[in-house]
Amino acid sequence: MLTLAEIAENPSCLTRRLKPPSGPEITLRPLKHTDTVCLADFLDGLSPETRRFIAFDGQGLATARDLCDAIARYDKLRLVLEDLPSARIIGLLEFSLALTPADLTRYQDAGIRLSEPTDCRFGATLADGIQGRGIGTLAFPFVSETARLLGKARIILWGGVRADNPRAIRYYEKNGFQPVGSFTPAEGSRSFDMILDLSDPTALSNRIPRP
Repeated sequence: MLTLAEIAENPSCLTRRLKPPSGPEITLRPLKHTDTVCLADFLDGLSPETRRFIAFDGQGLATARDLCDAIARYDKLRLVLEDLPSARIIGLLEFSLALTPADLTRYQDAGIRLSEPTDCRFGATLADGIQGRGIGTLAFPFVSETARLLGKARIILWGGVRADNPRAIRYYEKNGFQPVGSFTPAEGSRSFDMILDLSDPTALSNRIPRP
């Protein structure tokens, strides 16, 4: 089982090359301390439409510096998708190895007992220009692989997925996530909880109804 410290010390252990059907190769790798400027450019380039679906509010150099400074210090693992020719960051894939009390309660109410030793949270943000091109699906086997290497058996969505984000819902369904229930967070946007059992990643029954 890999630890966050081991990954930070040897990022190559989670570095993979992806070849999209069209376009240049992409590197999937752990975030590095030297990524501050590139990460800031990525965050600043997100459209307001994309930004309203992500799990954090920050952008710019200050947020990028915070994320890079947090490497191996807390409970988060962040991977980036990097366009090889330009070395631009075009995606951010985030794992949290901690579960919130709200997560535990919602899933318990749905009859699912979460546990930090076996479960983690996941969220993905892609640059506007690559959304809908299959990059996220191409990367997802490595997301599952990473979770297993971290010793996890299940993945839940970090903050759920908003009901008014049908593209993301289709993405998670396509990659084996099962709906658990719906909830309304503080900002008032209905969201769905979903879970992926890594022992059965192709289960696609009980799809969420479209809003």
